[in-house]
Amino acid sequence: MFAACSSTGVIPMDSGTYMISKRSAQAGFGPPVGARADVYREANDYCAKEKKEIETINFEMTDSGFARPGSVSLHFRCK
Repeated sequence: MFAACSSTGVIPMDSGTYMISKRSAQAGFGPPVGARADVYREANDYCAKEKKEIETINFEMTDSGFARPGSVSLHFRCK
């Protein structure tokens, strides 16, 4: 059901904010639930290194479709 995903890793943005984007190789139609969990896990791990917690600024998710992978994008800060 789920296949490998490619991630951008944590990308510094502006004013102490960060972004992670991930494409899902999930087959079939629907939301890339596994990719959503992965970006939040990656963001939590990043903030935990600074002994801080994640604060979501924006989250976008695009469902997979015919010949189109699903994707997620998380914009966050550590607080």
